[in-house]
Amino acid sequence: MHYLDNAATTRVCPAAAAAAAAAMTDVFANPSSLHGAGMRAEALVRESRETVAAALGCAPGCVVFTSGGTEGDNTAIFGAARKLFRQGKHILTSAVEHPAVREPLAALAHEGFEITELPVDASGAVRVSDFEAALRDDTILVSIMHVNNETGAVMPIRALADVLRRRKSRALFHCDGVQAFLKCPVSAERLGVDFYAVSGHKVHAPKGIGALYIRKGVRIPPLLRGGGQENGMRSGTESVPLIAAFAEAVRNTPADAMARMEALRGRLTAGLAAIPGAQVNFPGSLPCVISLSLPGRRAEVVMHILEDRGVYVSTGSACAKGHRSYVLEAAGLAPAVIDGTLRVSLCAENTPEDIDALLAGLAEAAARLR
Repeated sequence: MHYLDNAATTRVCPAAAAAAAAAMTDVFANPSSLHGAGMRAEALVRESRETVAAALGCAPGCVVFTSGGTEGDNTAIFGAARKLFRQGKHILTSAVEHPAVREPLAALAHEGFEITELPVDASGAVRVSDFEAALRDDTILVSIMHVNNETGAVMPIRALADVLRRRKSRALFHCDGVQAFLKCPVSAERLGVDFYAVSGHKVHAPKGIGALYIRKGVRIPPLLRGGGQENGMRSGTESVPLIAAFAEAVRNTPADAMARMEALRGRLTAGLAAIPGAQVNFPGSLPCVISLSLPGRRAEVVMHILEDRGVYVSTGSACAKGHRSYVLEAAGLAPAVIDGTLRVSLCAENTPEDIDALLAGLAEAAARLR
């Protein structure tokens, strides 16, 4: 199998699976219990938090464990809106956010909040000038992702945070970092954001675990209430096995992961030159997410040809109801390009053989669907 859909989910690495199994069978007590077994579980959670915090470039006390990116995004967005609604109801976001951001913002719009969606340029990124022009005195929340899940475009997060500081804006800054975490240098503190959400299953941990960075000194109402776990920000007994697995996946991320993916993207780009009409849509994107197109060929058909060869990618053009990708439309791609777009997403485990299998399948598809 040649699995090239890592932006959707990754294979759990053996070390993370072993860490989860050990926590389930050996360190299984409730970390809130006061006996020795509970204290061992609490220690494992604490050590795991320190590992994830180091990867996020922040203090351990700023990390709240969640069930994944969606919960992290929702916690930050609804929490910021509930905290600051008396000071304003204007929210700034981009036109290419993940549904985990778009849907909470749509819910807030029904409650009377005003949402401004910023356009993106041909590279798929928000323009800083557009952001500054749209920022208002009553803006209370900014929610812009770090790396787009369809295009791999990197948003100028630090530059946007600098605008907020210079304008002395009261707005809190939330960033969906799910596709950026461990795939490009990340320091939540240096980025200047107030919230940064990440997900474990994008980085070889199991599904159902993630983390939310909350800047020191920022307090928002929690999304989940109950026993007051996670410093009151995320009630519910901590999933020690998933937390331990997440930390182990972080520890096992190769130091040269980005270099490996960059080399694979170079191999793919070079090979595409031999396939008539094939193109990379966003050449300046991160190497982990590659949007490519065979204009004039339906992406769904190409995807099935690839799957018959054991090559797994995703389409970047269709949702369940068959609509074109709003992300690619916002970036200004032509309809024929969008309809022929595939998303190839890499991880450090991928090999040159995976790329060669993909290229062979694309060449077959281009010839068969001429």
